[in-house]
Amino acid sequence: MQFFNHDGFDFAFLDRQPAKGKGDAILLIHGFASSHYVNWVSPGWFKTLNDAGYRAIALDNRGHGSSSKSYEEADYTPDKMASDAAALLEHLKIERAHVMGYSMGARISAFLALAEPEKVATLVFGGLGIGIVDGVGEWDSIAAALLADDPSKTTHPRGRSFRAFADQTRSDRRALAACITTSRELLTEDQVARITQPTLIAVGTKDDIGGSPEELAALMPRATAFHIEGRDHMLAVGDKSFKQRVLEFYAENPLE
Repeated sequence: MQFFNHDGFDFAFLDRQPAKGKGDAILLIHGFASSHYVNWVSPGWFKTLNDAGYRAIALDNRGHGSSSKSYEEADYTPDKMASDAAALLEHLKIERAHVMGYSMGARISAFLALAEPEKVATLVFGGLGIGIVDGVGEWDSIAAALLADDPSKTTHPRGRSFRAFADQTRSDRRALAACITTSRELLTEDQVARITQPTLIAVGTKDDIGGSPEELAALMPRATAFHIEGRDHMLAVGDKSFKQRVLEFYAENPLE
């Protein structure tokens, strides 16, 4: 693990080169209540990308993992979180990279592409389709579940699921409750139409959160949809077919 400072936060990140040579850089942005390890190392993404000759880089988002925590809701807007990702690229002196995000990380990636298009060569949105425009359902129950003294009294299925995930990852639940309140800012159809980078949108066929990948791809000039067969929002992350499709996408769209 390494650390850098930006906007008053200390950010933990992992930067791993392939065994041979220096490959194209891929910046990985994890989802809500996750971390670089849970989202990208444990499911095998770092190994997959390194073995294919790519440089894999992932940070712990503010409020997550080993990065600094805040309990202020205003600290967790997608714009601010995208600025953290941009700052990491600048810290590493990387002018342009592939960017892949999962769920909340996909939203952050989209905001990064709009704010700093010259830094983003391609995009992969995992676990988030048209929900980036239409919304991803009722999430207030998640904040309540995260702050509950007794999780057994949480009745909402999504709240129970994310409380269990937060406990499993030993997350700071108060920080996550602040994050979930402001990190769900939507993009308009006009905004996503302005994302011109080649984009792969991959959502599990049993995912009840992300929304249709085809509907989002239809709004974007250079986007392709991919179904991760038989996977829900949690299990799609490490799916082999998802990894294979991403490698094909990068082979089709190398850094210039």
